[in-house]
Amino acid sequence: MKKRRSIIILVTLLVMATFIFSGCNSENQNFTFSRDIDNNGYWRGVKALNYVELGNYMGMTIPKDRHTVTDEDILSNIDSLLAEHKVKNNITDRAVAYGDTLNIDYIGRVDGIAFEGGSTGGTGTEVTIGVTNYIDDFLEQLVGHIPGETFDIEVTFPEDYGKDELNGKDAVFTITINHIVESVLPELTDDFINATFSETNGWTNIDQMKADLYVQIQNVKISEYIQEYLEANSTVKEIPQVILDFQDNAVIKYYQDYADYYQITLDEFLQQYVNVENQEALLEQYKEDNAKVAKTHLIMQAVAEDANIKATADDVAEYFANYMETSDYTEYENIYGLNYLKLTALVQMVIDHIQSSAILE
Repeated sequence: MKKRRSIIILVTLLVMATFIFSGCNSENQNFTFSRDIDNNGYWRGVKALNYVELGNYMGMTIPKDRHTVTDEDILSNIDSLLAEHKVKNNITDRAVAYGDTLNIDYIGRVDGIAFEGGSTGGTGTEVTIGVTNYIDDFLEQLVGHIPGETFDIEVTFPEDYGKDELNGKDAVFTITINHIVESVLPELTDDFINATFSETNGWTNIDQMKADLYVQIQNVKISEYIQEYLEANSTVKEIPQVILDFQDNAVIKYYQDYADYYQITLDEFLQQYVNVENQEALLEQYKEDNAKVAKTHLIMQAVAEDANIKATADDVAEYFANYMETSDYTEYENIYGLNYLKLTALVQMVIDHIQSSAILE
């Protein structure tokens, strides 16, 4: 049977962590995800076994409570899948209530003049009252209004908003409520499963979905245990600076991309949206997490070296086919580079290698 796992814990902890959490030093402007990774998916210039003493990792026994899949596990995954396929209905015949999700347009003005970044440009944006973080009581003032209505609200920017021309200023926003957005969960039926998941997951009915989810969830649990086992039974003498720098560079890149999107500086973005003063403060927040991810990367490479596991382009293709359910990873390669994708595949190859000899209690 084709292996088909929607996502596994190791991908979440390692791959997504480094996709999302990596940071910056003075070389960040030259940072790319594949820069410090060689053609085998190893950290360039690093022999991990010089830094790591591995314990016995083949033939491990996995305790029953660490691989058992419960009904609650399966139902929780089904609920998540249904939530991902909510049907959105546009409501226009009632007043806005607190907690509603709305599609709105707005134009902001200070002293009667529209300011940069203060308009949706007529494209509409979704906000949720009580959840989305806007200044002052911006969203709360929408309660009671009707979709289709256009009206003005008054707000005051915080003194430390981050833009001199807006700090502490009173502003008027002209609001148009386009519609209220109500999301409805689909009904779980064989027809829904077949229509939604037959091509991507090969599921045509509920029973088939549950059986496959069982395997996926068990593999997640086993992968999680293997990672914990490796960390507990390995001695790391030192983490090479190249891996630590990668983590830092990747964090900064993530936030820099957001800052570029909003057309503000990185420090302005961090102050306004992340509530940290600057890049150094941001990296201090991520220091422990980054070190943990770097340590795990190092241990995984040490196992790969010990077992003579190296990743090729074919392994990347197999990884995407099995775990991302696609044969076209061009977009990922354009963003991250082939060698980073090899690192991603290598981590999974190490887990699969260890799991192949593991004994389920």
